[in-house]
Amino acid sequence: MKASRKIINGILIILIVTSCLCMAQEVDMEGCKDHPLFTRMKNFYITNCESKFDAVDFYVNDSEYKTIEGQKTMIDYYLKEGSPVPSYLQIIRNFSNALKSIGGTALYEGNRYLCGNLNKNNREIWVSVEGYNDGWEYRLIIVEIEEMIQEVTASEMLDALNRDGFIALYINFDSGKYEIKPESQPTIEQIAQLMKDNPELKLSIEGHTDNVGTPQNNKVLSENRAKAVMNAVISLGVESSRLSAIGWGQEKPIADNRSEEGRAKNRRVEIVKQ
Repeated sequence: MKASRKIINGILIILIVTSCLCMAQEVDMEGCKDHPLFTRMKNFYITNCESKFDAVDFYVNDSEYKTIEGQKTMIDYYLKEGSPVPSYLQIIRNFSNALKSIGGTALYEGNRYLCGNLNKNNREIWVSVEGYNDGWEYRLIIVEIEEMIQEVTASEMLDALNRDGFIALYINFDSGKYEIKPESQPTIEQIAQLMKDNPELKLSIEGHTDNVGTPQNNKVLSENRAKAVMNAVISLGVESSRLSAIGWGQEKPIADNRSEEGRAKNRRVEIVKQ
């Protein structure tokens, strides 16, 4: 009787240990977490992740790809046992909708692969999702390109003003805000230098946005950004009477707002010769 009880207790211990191991295998790998931009699909857990500067090939159609360099985040997900298995189409549609909801664009959707991009806080971001193992697994890859820093000198600005009457500058702001980011300070300093070198020159500082958001809000945002640039130049010793500021919002695009590349070009500040 005692021997039988020992055998039963032993079996129970094995079952408990096995159950614990199974549960342990269905939790996120230590140190891994979701990317802030995307929520995982229901009933999936993380089996692997990495973050490093790298180059990634993103397919933009069946046979062509674009190599993007930047800060790469890769996350592998696996479905928990007993959960409904999604189709490849469900996985792709899920992330395509999520991408569009944050202002991104799906560039290519294949049988089990999605590629898209977006711009957030003046940073270009590329995304791919690929399904594996009949829907049991998928891999999310995100590459964030460093913010574009425009390097333009006072003499180059003057050449453009004399030739075209204006020049478009890409001054960095946080999304929806109008505080000039530190990396754009050299451009502000060059505008001030331009004004000091040419004491008869008068400029209109004109803000422009893409079409994300409402026209009214974009108008206000662009005007606030133009004023921020004007005030920053004035703070460097330029007479306020030589500068004016206006915001056009999304009224004067110079590129197609249907693509992220086009929207990035439309988010600009122009200095216009008066």
